Amino acid sequence: MNFSWMAWTLPTVLFFVTILTLLVGMGIWEFLSPGGNPRVGILRFETTRGDRLFVSLLGSAFIHLAWLGLVGPNVWWALALSVVYAIGVFKLV
Repeated sequence: MNFSWMAWTLPTVLFFVTILTLLVGMGIWEFLSPGGNPRVGILRFETTRGDRLFVSLLGSAFIHLAWLGLVGPNVWWALALSVVYAIGVFKLV
């Protein structure tokens, strides 16, 4: 696909498609199993799975911005680091 009219690259498109997929998936999960399974993690306050997704997405955005500023436009490693970060957030927070 040609996304040059928006100056988007394939990694950028995949990043936002992933975010959309996560949000839709979490919406379906919440519809099928309401409540979000609140728990207290290392932050010492109660979080739901929606809170953990938000923290994961926010952290992922910062990881990608830092990667772009410090390393350059090849963001595949930033994506891998973001996935590891998200798994950590869902396990520990």
